Amino acid sequence: MGGKPVEKAAIDLAAEVERQLQVLRQGAAEIIEEDELRARLARSLREGRPLRVKLGMDPSAPDVHLGHAVVLRKLRQFQDLGHEVVLIIGDFTARVGDPTGRKATRPALTPEEVRANARTYTDQVFRILEPGRTRVVYQEWFDGMRFDEILRLAATYTVARMLEREDFKNRLAAGHPISLHELFYPLMQAYDSVALEADVELGGTDQKFNLLVARDVQREYGQEPEVAVLMPLLVGTDGVEKMSKSLGNYIGLADPPAEMYGKTMSIPDELILPYLELLTDTPPAELQRVRAGLAGGSLHPRDAKMLLARRLVETYHDAAAAGEAEARFVQVFQRRELPADMPEARLDGALLASGAVPVLDLLEALGMVASRSEARRLVRQGAVSVDGLRVDDEQAAVAVADGSVVRVGKRRFARLRLG
Repeated sequence: MGGKPVEKAAIDLAAEVERQLQVLRQGAAEIIEEDELRARLARSLREGRPLRVKLGMDPSAPDVHLGHAVVLRKLRQFQDLGHEVVLIIGDFTARVGDPTGRKATRPALTPEEVRANARTYTDQVFRILEPGRTRVVYQEWFDGMRFDEILRLAATYTVARMLEREDFKNRLAAGHPISLHELFYPLMQAYDSVALEADVELGGTDQKFNLLVARDVQREYGQEPEVAVLMPLLVGTDGVEKMSKSLGNYIGLADPPAEMYGKTMSIPDELILPYLELLTDTPPAELQRVRAGLAGGSLHPRDAKMLLARRLVETYHDAAAAGEAEARFVQVFQRRELPADMPEARLDGALLASGAVPVLDLLEALGMVASRSEARRLVRQGAVSVDGLRVDDEQAAVAVADGSVVRVGKRRFARLRLG
């Protein structure tokens, strides 16, 4: 009789471990090692101590986009399972720059640039993470680190093993220089795990080398190596490259609802299912229905994209904003109507002295482009029209009148007011 409660408790613990593993496996590309994660989850439940789960983010640019959201959503799953989430703002590593995927040394950021970017990061990540249950830290352990401590860290890894890294190997083969400080980046990221005594670290598949270094370095410091959970890299809206702000193929977490909805509707059809799986809480059964519908032709890709776009805007804004964004998209793009809320822009009369306005001057004067080079590119691509007539000659001067409508791309409109 006395053994039954213990037996039942063991069964309950095993069932909870498997339940958590099932959640954490969803969408993950690789877990190194899953047996280690299973053992840590079991120990966590037995001892009542949550796992310490770490994600490092270098504030190398001011915006967080849906590519970052893939890993942040997995972090939120750990959080919802009751584990301790630590978000490291890499104020030191950002000054070095992650060499992952780079063909040349990254330009160094100033501490001021890092701090400015970090402020926007923390605002945006809390669209996904629960603020009250997220520990945000900076790399304060590097402040005042003595040189003998730096030497000890450097001694944990060999140059030969560091140069096995694909990025470094390719640069050496191509004769491109590698700065010594770049070799320290993986060691610095690894030391974050030592300083925190991390149980688990998250990252994209492109971070595999860095996370494996962290496991080795933790061993050298007498710690149990962390489990690495690698998430797929999100392909950008172009359907080709990894989502990146520098490539312009991104959807930002802070994008306005209409822009987020419109960008989502522009993605290639083959990205619908990966986006639904990695970026929304769509249940597996519904995902399977969408997959079957697309494969069998009973679900039009446009309708599946509208479902995805609505879910994304609901997630990062709210249901009302999603409804408004969808209504605007239907009005402008499906019914080919002009938006009712089109902004008005006043044009300086001096530009009209000759009776027509150079198209590049027009776009700049209306603030519809970030630069003259962008204006040229958009005109050459045929993305500019005035009163419904496409302008594809960057040297052209266009006739405009009070009330003329200028359109740039699919989502930017302005109604002219003269004078």
